[in-house]
Amino acid sequence: MKIENPEFPRTLSLLRQEKGVSQRTAAEALGISQALLSHYENGAREPGLVFVVKACDYYNVSADFLLGRTLTRDGTTITPDELYDLSDEKNNSLKGGVLALLSKKLLVNSIGVLFGLLGKTGSREAIQAASGYLSTAVYIMYRRLYDANPDNNPDFFSVPPRHFQAGLAEADMRCCEAELSDALAAHSKAKGPWPEMTNDALARDYPVLYQSILQVVHNTGERVTALSAGRKAKQEKK
Repeated sequence: MKIENPEFPRTLSLLRQEKGVSQRTAAEALGISQALLSHYENGAREPGLVFVVKACDYYNVSADFLLGRTLTRDGTTITPDELYDLSDEKNNSLKGGVLALLSKKLLVNSIGVLFGLLGKTGSREAIQAASGYLSTAVYIMYRRLYDANPDNNPDFFSVPPRHFQAGLAEADMRCCEAELSDALAAHSKAKGPWPEMTNDALARDYPVLYQSILQVVHNTGERVTALSAGRKAKQEKK
């Protein structure tokens, strides 16, 4: 049987694990057999509305969350204005000391400049592609950290470990990069507006943030140059 909502069984299983109960205990509370609950959790069968309502009450979540329609457990939709913005905090010292704080500020400020510039193009496709690329980069780093601790539940992520290790997340980044290139090419063909990116213009438009992206460009340039020099040196030794 084809499961129309693959997010549902994973969420159902995670909620039970978070509650710290066995399938048998959960099944008894939900009024079904352990075997049937197992089918629901592994995606072999889909439940009816009565079960969904019982599961929502048992795990204290909304139906929208259980069905994968929202990330908030009470079912509310998060708007941009409601998102917590770490960059707004004063004197924020992330655990990990000065290096963590500096790294966070450089990236937050640089991304602010990037999306400010993309916003001036008016290209929704370019903005979405850049957002997808950066989101996946954060996903990869977060998952590497999460997976490094063997006590963490590997089922937290919908992408199976074997697919992640095979590089599907990196492939998604490459696809987003290609989509960005296509979006910018289409924007250029349509003779859409481009943001002014001279040193003076960027310093004027982003007086506080501009130094951060300059630092990111410099640091990344040094790393990439070092890689190139290392490859050249190896080739010369052959």
